[in-house]
Amino acid sequence: MLSVDTPDTPATPHTVAVRVLCAFAAKTGDLDLRFTPSPSAQDGIAGHATVTARRGAGYQRELALSARCGDLRVQGRADGFDPATPRLEEIKTHRGDAALIPDNHRALHWAQARVYGWMLCEQQGLERIELALVYFNIDTGRETVLPVWHSAAELKAFFESLCARYADWARAEQAQRGARDAALQALAFPFDGFRPGQREMAAAVYRAHGAGRHLLAQAPTGIGKTMATLFAALRAAPAQGTDKLLYLTAKTPGRQLALHALRRLQAKPLRVLELVARDKACEHPDKACHGDACPLARGFYDRLPQAREAAAEAGWLDKAALRGIALQHGVCPYYLGQDLLRWSDVIVGDFNHFFDLSAGAWSLTVNEGLRVGLLVDEAHNLVERARLMYSAELHPARFQALRKTAPAALRKPMDRLHRQWATLARAQTQDHTVLPGLPGAFVDALQRHGAELSDHLAHDPQAHDARLQAWLFEVLHFLRVAEVFAEHSLVDLTRPTHAMGRTRHPVLNIRNLDPGPLLRPRWQAAHSATLFSATLSPMDYVSDLLGLPEDTARLDVPSPFDAAQLRVRVAPHISTRYGDRADSLDRLVDVVATQYAARPGNYLAFFSSFDYLQQALQRLQALHPALPVWAQARGMSEAEREAFVARFTEDGQGIGFAVLGGAFGEGIDLPGPRLIGAFIATLGLPQVNPVNERLRARLQARFGQGYDYAYLFPGLQKVVQAAGRVIRGPMDRGTVWLLDDRYGRAEVRRLLPAWWGL
Repeated sequence: MLSVDTPDTPATPHTVAVRVLCAFAAKTGDLDLRFTPSPSAQDGIAGHATVTARRGAGYQRELALSARCGDLRVQGRADGFDPATPRLEEIKTHRGDAALIPDNHRALHWAQARVYGWMLCEQQGLERIELALVYFNIDTGRETVLPVWHSAAELKAFFESLCARYADWARAEQAQRGARDAALQALAFPFDGFRPGQREMAAAVYRAHGAGRHLLAQAPTGIGKTMATLFAALRAAPAQGTDKLLYLTAKTPGRQLALHALRRLQAKPLRVLELVARDKACEHPDKACHGDACPLARGFYDRLPQAREAAAEAGWLDKAALRGIALQHGVCPYYLGQDLLRWSDVIVGDFNHFFDLSAGAWSLTVNEGLRVGLLVDEAHNLVERARLMYSAELHPARFQALRKTAPAALRKPMDRLHRQWATLARAQTQDHTVLPGLPGAFVDALQRHGAELSDHLAHDPQAHDARLQAWLFEVLHFLRVAEVFAEHSLVDLTRPTHAMGRTRHPVLNIRNLDPGPLLRPRWQAAHSATLFSATLSPMDYVSDLLGLPEDTARLDVPSPFDAAQLRVRVAPHISTRYGDRADSLDRLVDVVATQYAARPGNYLAFFSSFDYLQQALQRLQALHPALPVWAQARGMSEAEREAFVARFTEDGQGIGFAVLGGAFGEGIDLPGPRLIGAFIATLGLPQVNPVNERLRARLQARFGQGYDYAYLFPGLQKVVQAAGRVIRGPMDRGTVWLLDDRYGRAEVRRLLPAWWGL
């Protein structure tokens, strides 16, 4: 954050980067996201090196510059300077047609060039200088050079105008920071006392964040992990100079719990921002994200300063509050939220906001050198979520359908890609074929296709083909994943399950198997991170697959519950293995019905798949038609999921059938009589198939525990999560039935909570 003087201290310059100053004060006009493919950071660095290597002797690269304006010091590094001309160059890498770079981006680039130009004029006593924007196409190697001469006086006036717009905001931000830190130093725990285990967890989080270390914390459901972690991390923030605290979750209920806890803490003037996915924040999903199509994009940067100021003054910016401010000022709620990332103290959002390849909070942390603390809720989910973030697939049916109706301008690159896809089809010898590496010719053709498709959409802003746009997103994501491909992933071909037309082209997949190497830079960028969940056992497994530093601290909070509260029973004569299900179905249904008859109330029954769920449900209804039941269905809407949970009332009775690992296996809170028991008819083991067998082999080679890491550990984490729905507080009593004979094995029982007393 900026350092701003108080009136009683000598003037000390407040330092701001050129990039931050220009982004704040120089952007005008429309929001324009016409999906121009952008180079990766590595491509950008390589592109800059290529351009500067072409320059002659005496050319100066990465020139450090700074200048004062009142009590503001602006600093940065100019890309290149030729003193013979004299000419300063601002180099930007791109893909596609340089003429299609949006106006607001171009204005920002010119602003940066002018600021650097003034710094250089002042430093070297120049009266005039040539500025040049150099757009370098990393695919063609072509430079588009836009030179303009400026006098030093012109550049000085421009520089001072930007500083004038920024200085008042900087002072206000520093005042807010000081008031925030004072409030956090005096922050009180909002309850009369701590729950059992909650104080221990809060103390560990405080120590970790105070020391700048990472912490892996397993703590049982019901002790108040959300409040413990938020309270401790916020109390540690002032002394550590923490700029931002990110509370990251896997699911919406986790965000709501965090926001509720922050409300209880009442740490004003703490500025809290809730981030949601773009599709959930979009007010005009039928319109493209540019000023020619969407009214909230038109003039976005002209109205942004007033919206930003109103949001900063409000302080509490959950989804509803942020939307209200955005619409009041006629700007896009999602992109107002993205701008406020820089100016908020606590950000509550999904994992992807920091861990995804294009995560905004991650980019901000790295580019601005921020000191960021992370709280990662339900961290056991991050393993699989990270695998998905760093994986990609391309379906031939979608591509072929678009190719048939493609505009003439796109047919040639699409035909080129079609031929490369056909070549891959000839290489596919079975339903699942692993390739030795990325298919280079296909990726090259896909790169050209993406650039030409993006150019086509940008050339015709009035056209809005949602199918082409969605396909472009898939292409760009695949290319981003391909850029980071390494031994942590594999490439394979699979036969499409529902081929469209006569296509025999395979689905092309990049599958991440070990997300640790890709997550490691994220942990390095964070000042401190606490990862917590009720199911982080074994911790070596979690630490290995998440790539956590070796010095990560560990905490395992004992359960405040005991075996007297939860009766855990194993059915030793039932097998839920695929080949045994039909024979054991009657015994399984008998256990369920007998338990319900002995103690009527609300129960959850978990199964390994929807098919198995339906088999058990139909048999139970046939044999016990009076027993009330309801069931999870594929693709339930949010309203349907809420209705499912609403059936669990305090005076209700019946059994809800659900799939283990789905929406109802974790993240729902049904205390007291709302849930008195659960039946778990599976070990939760992933299906044995060629992909998971590749995963097992890769993890065996990497960690020496392939079966455990690929099948056993993730399966039993789901079991423990599901069973954890039953006991939510010290007064709860319940029963869990483990309906599979394998729960009698020692290697399985050692992975279940000790307090169950098995």
